[in-house]
Amino acid sequence: MPVTAFDARTALLVVDLQAGIVSSAIDRLTDDVPSMAQVLDRSRALIDAFRQHDLPVVLINVAGSAPGRTQEPGRISGPFPDGFTDFVRELDQRPEDITVTKRTWGVFASTDLDARLRAMAITQVIVAGIATGTGVESTARQAFEQGYNVTLAIDAMTDMRASAHRYSIDNVFPRLGETGTVQEIIDLLGSKEA
Repeated sequence: MPVTAFDARTALLVVDLQAGIVSSAIDRLTDDVPSMAQVLDRSRALIDAFRQHDLPVVLINVAGSAPGRTQEPGRISGPFPDGFTDFVRELDQRPEDITVTKRTWGVFASTDLDARLRAMAITQVIVAGIATGTGVESTARQAFEQGYNVTLAIDAMTDMRASAHRYSIDNVFPRLGETGTVQEIIDLLGSKEA
C-alpha cells in the first residue's frame, strides 16, 4: 500500500545506524540492496524533514541480544569495542532526539519506547535503518502490534542478505502498513501543512 497519509503526531524511528553495525555492513552489502551511503543519506533527509516539521526523531541502537540459543552464529553480545553503539555522525544526533538502546531485534520488546511515544500522543511511526529483515522488520511488527500506524521508508533501509531485504519489502511490510520512498514520504509530509 503506498503512502497515503500521516497522523498529526508521527515519529521517525531510525534503527541501528550505529558505528559498529554500519562499519561491519559496508563491505557485506551486495548490489541488490541500497548501499550504506544511500541509506545514510536518505535517513538523514528524513531526519532533517522531521526536525523541520517539529516531529520526534527516535535514534535506536542495539547493545546486546535476547537470551537463547540459535543455530546461526553472529549474535551481538558484549563487551563491545569502543564506539560500537555510537550513532554514526551522518545522523547529526542532537540533544532533542530521543535515543533508545535495545537488546532485542525490535525496539518495543525491551525498552520503554511505547510509553514514551504514547506520552507524546504519537499514533504513527515511520521506520528506516538496518537490517531490513531483522531490526527494521521486528520494530515494524512490534509497532503494528502495539496499534501504531506504520510506514516503511523502503529506500532508507538495507540488509546484508538481499533475499531477506526483498522478502520483507515485498511480503511482510505491505501487511504491516504503508511503504514508500524517502522522497514520497517527505513530499507527503510537506503537503500536510499546505
